[in-house]
Amino acid sequence: MVSDRAYLKGARVGGGLGRLRAEIARILAIFHAAGGVEVEPAALQPADLLLDLYGEDIRARAFVTSDEGAELMLRPDFTVPIARLHMDGGAEPARYAYCGPVWRRQEIGSSRAREYLQAGFEVFQDGDPAATDAEVMALIVETVGDAPVDFVTGDMGLALAAIDALETSLARRRALRRHVWRPAKFHDLLRRYGAGQPDLTLRRAEIIAAAAEGRVPEMVAAAGAPVGLRTLDDIASRVARLAEEAATPPLTGGQVDLLEAVLGVADTSARALTRYRDLAADAPALRPAVDRFAARIEALDRAGLDPETLPFEASFGRTALEYYDGFVFGAMARGRPDLPPIANGGRYDALTRKLGQGRGIAAVGAIIRPEALLSLRGGAACA
Repeated sequence: MVSDRAYLKGARVGGGLGRLRAEIARILAIFHAAGGVEVEPAALQPADLLLDLYGEDIRARAFVTSDEGAELMLRPDFTVPIARLHMDGGAEPARYAYCGPVWRRQEIGSSRAREYLQAGFEVFQDGDPAATDAEVMALIVETVGDAPVDFVTGDMGLALAAIDALETSLARRRALRRHVWRPAKFHDLLRRYGAGQPDLTLRRAEIIAAAAEGRVPEMVAAAGAPVGLRTLDDIASRVARLAEEAATPPLTGGQVDLLEAVLGVADTSARALTRYRDLAADAPALRPAVDRFAARIEALDRAGLDPETLPFEASFGRTALEYYDGFVFGAMARGRPDLPPIANGGRYDALTRKLGQGRGIAAVGAIIRPEALLSLRGGAACA
């Protein structure tokens, strides 16, 4: 129906709209009390900039248009536009609160919402990252209240540290970092770089030999008329990368096992810390990330979030937005698989450095979906 909106029926008119506005006001009041200054970034954002900052999932689902030769996109979330706004000249430290619509394309026939509301709180503040991580999560716990949700936490910093600790080429580490958010592709790369490398090198032996002997142009010419848009230089460059790949020693079973162990931890936060300390005993490169994890657990405990019961999943966040590079968390609707996560958030320090062209600031934030939260509390889902 025209009066329906994401996850809520009849919420664009009358009493339904009034209840939604009251819920938004309640959420924003909590964020304002925590120091959030209300901000409203433009709905239309420069596509060329933002598409480079989002992961493949959002890139494929953005509404993109053009005006006067420039590509524009309807914002698919608030965090990147707010970080862009802040790095363009915001005072530091700063805290922002917001609520407004975001837009994401869906597959044909999908019942997932294409337009829905996000309310959120973002903190740009150097100093004690563990404390601000805990503060932001505790604020979302307060905002969700007694709604039936299950919280889960993760830490992309541990995953990235484990990748950086691999004794392999920079190109491989970069590829693994780029695809850590796509588990199937990530594990395919691990196989290619490890146990599968000898077979792959054997299958590429002829073209690798041609590269070593300078015969790539002859092979291309012998293959017949070109198909596609790749030039000879493009093909030669690709062959050179394949030759370099073949010359790189395979990842050992121990390296792969360590990485899989880091990514496979799923337990309470307290027991996860014990497991990571055991792993770091044999992999000193992990220790700084594990120390940060320990400091955050202490901060979460001080904020009233018991690490003995707070769930931790190393894989959580690996299919989320790719700008997260540290702590991540989410609130999942209990018994409502038709609803998306009610809230989620995390740390994104590297994003500010990208937008600030090297000048960065520590940043953490979270969003909550008012429509989904109202639906969870008793409304009927329509998405």
